[in-house]
Amino acid sequence: MRIYLIIALLLTSSAIMAKEKVDGIGGFFFKSENPAQLAAWYEEHLGIKQTPTTYEEEPWQQTAGPTVYGVFNQKTKYFGADDQQWMINFRVRDLDAMVAQLRAADIEVEVESEVYPNGRFARLADPEGNPIQLWEPAAPSSDSN
Repeated sequence: MRIYLIIALLLTSSAIMAKEKVDGIGGFFFKSENPAQLAAWYEEHLGIKQTPTTYEEEPWQQTAGPTVYGVFNQKTKYFGADDQQWMINFRVRDLDAMVAQLRAADIEVEVESEVYPNGRFARLADPEGNPIQLWEPAAPSSDSN
């Protein structure tokens, strides 16, 4: 009887460990007053290729890296306006270069002065007021301990 209990426990444990999970974000969809104009803005200023119109076209490809999926309290001020339900965070290789590029296009960008253990951040809004956070991840530690 005891051996059957151990086998059942092992089978249950392996089933839990083999639980399926998502691989990443496959798309980000939101409403816009002027979808074509806003999609063009994202492509021009952030390099995000517009949604393909045929299956032969390739969609925008992101660089592999960390993605934080954060759920915030309804009353958070982190996104800006009280009625804002979402904020997207884009990883960037060089925050200073991206900020300079955006400012050269007369886009207001606020760079956070604090450097966090996970990197540096800046904020801006798209033409419809949707908040965007830019994140330059901290360089991996070179500690060999």
